[in-house]
Amino acid sequence: MRLFATLAPLLLAVQAWATPLAIPANASWHMQLDGTLRTPNRLVYDIDLYDTSRQSITSLKGQGRIVICYFSAGTWEDWRPDAKLFPKAAIGKALPEWPGEYWLDIRRGDVRKLLAKRLDLARSKGCDGVDADNVDGYGNDNGLKLTRTQQIDFNRWLAAEAHKRNLSAGLKNAVELLPQLATHFDFAVNESCYQYQECAGYAAMRAQGKPIFIADYRGYSTRLCEQAKASGFRLQFFQLDLKGVGKPCP
Repeated sequence: MRLFATLAPLLLAVQAWATPLAIPANASWHMQLDGTLRTPNRLVYDIDLYDTSRQSITSLKGQGRIVICYFSAGTWEDWRPDAKLFPKAAIGKALPEWPGEYWLDIRRGDVRKLLAKRLDLARSKGCDGVDADNVDGYGNDNGLKLTRTQQIDFNRWLAAEAHKRNLSAGLKNAVELLPQLATHFDFAVNESCYQYQECAGYAAMRAQGKPIFIADYRGYSTRLCEQAKASGFRLQFFQLDLKGVGKPCP
């Protein structure tokens, strides 16, 4: 009993720092954040942390899928079950395109504790990784005076906390921060980098063998598919509402 009591903290520490599941760089993927879950024949599923049940995640993993759970790390959403727990002083300006969503003061310790609980939820539901959105608030009209340095500190903290829970950490957009963040994250999810001419920023991360999943919200383009294939990116075309099944490049 004494020996077990001595070893128990060490065993827990090893478990906490276990290596997250490696996602193949050429993995097929499905991203759906709204509506009844579709089940196309894809390896990676990027689905909403709150709206997807533990049973659905267990079922997907039983089919050999890799499950990435989406949540917003940089904004406050008034419809989430934990919304009332966030202090009002931590809530910044609204995101004009998304009703009920506001920038969040990611510098605050109380905010980080609540976000850590979201990572706990991801682990308890059986997620293999997380797609943490809105980690580029400093570059937007956030009303909180966030700086680039503060954003980098937060994003590194987020990746480290995910890894403590044996979760792969995905970097969502924030391409301009890749020089400081590429080694901290396990994969990337980007929206419309070809439209904004920023896809080349992922070259270094791709050279590390990490998957780059790119979502484009325009019509299917053979030309862009050829560019993505040459770069080793996994490009797919979606409707903006992300309720259905996208059309991937071959």
